[in-house]
Amino acid sequence: MNNFDDVVNRLGTYSTQWDYTFDRFGRSDVLPFSISDMDFKSPPEILKALSERINHGVFGYSRWNHSDYKSAITQWYTNRFNYKINDDWIMYIPSVIYGINKVFEVLGNKNDTVLFLSPAYDNFYKSLTANQQKFITSHLIVEDNQFVINWQDFEAKLQHSKYFLLCNPHNPTGRVWTEDELTKIVVLAKKYGVLIVSDDIHMDIVYKPHKFTPVLKVAEQLDYLDKVLVITSASKSFNTPSLGGAYALIRNAEIYKKLMAKIKEADALGSPMILGIIATMTAYEKSAYWLDNLVEYCYNNMIILQNFLKEHFPEVKMLPPEGTYLAWIDVSSMGKTSAEIQNLLINKGKLGIMSGDVYGEEKPFLRLNVGCPKSKLLLGLDKFKESFQ
Repeated sequence: MNNFDDVVNRLGTYSTQWDYTFDRFGRSDVLPFSISDMDFKSPPEILKALSERINHGVFGYSRWNHSDYKSAITQWYTNRFNYKINDDWIMYIPSVIYGINKVFEVLGNKNDTVLFLSPAYDNFYKSLTANQQKFITSHLIVEDNQFVINWQDFEAKLQHSKYFLLCNPHNPTGRVWTEDELTKIVVLAKKYGVLIVSDDIHMDIVYKPHKFTPVLKVAEQLDYLDKVLVITSASKSFNTPSLGGAYALIRNAEIYKKLMAKIKEADALGSPMILGIIATMTAYEKSAYWLDNLVEYCYNNMIILQNFLKEHFPEVKMLPPEGTYLAWIDVSSMGKTSAEIQNLLINKGKLGIMSGDVYGEEKPFLRLNVGCPKSKLLLGLDKFKESFQ
């Protein structure tokens, strides 16, 4: 079993979060809480399985379309989310964002509009812009101490969209959409004939009493399953993103066939990265206990952060955590611009925390990654105090 308190030195490992802080913060000596990966070793079962495969020594072309891979995923959904998916819905893809982009590329054209909720994962903006895809956003609002959808604005914009790009749970706010909210989304999408593409990569990091509901489950109940696609991965939950590999769940056979042709034939990506395949199977088959412990540890880190802010920065607002290991912190009441806050954090506190404007938020916000040992978080909070003293 992993000890999440253990500190692992990630410097010198070509880590985006640790070795390339200059790219985001303009200096190389900041303590980073930025990129959405964790500072924990992956589960020991994954390390053992990878070691055995590496020691085999032959790394030829491989396959993903087999019962070992598919059954690991179907059993995970049955055991974790009490939802049955079929083997023939599963399709390996290199990464979640790649898969999302390919859906829009294969099914539509540049004049089709994508709607998503903002603030949003920065790659939504970047990839859609790079692919010259039209998009509009509906900004979340705060009601009853949580971020919620502005339903009037959402419906008005949905009418002019071909796709709705859902993020469930939501990055960066950490909202875990309820079954009622997902039902309302699907009802409206069905009303206007909008295809739903759901990025569920954070699906396993959910804090009690909240519960992750696959949008597929709701869509099936509402007879809209053929117009809903899920793209997700085990990599966020088990800290294996650099091993590669994600998967899509697509019930619509025609869409499945078109996307498969694009990935396998046109893009020549039929052979998966075998270490990612092994990591996914091992995670889902043997490491659920590790994930349960991880979620509890990250939740405790969230509470440490929340209590720290209440004590030392009572004007700063952090809503109760629901999911993901990314805290979304409203620092607008500090009376400083986002640029001024970043300047103090980086150059005074030597602290690397992502600015809210990266995610399309106009007010000063911070996105802080708590997927780290408690000692690192506490050191970071000391530096946070120093930044504003």
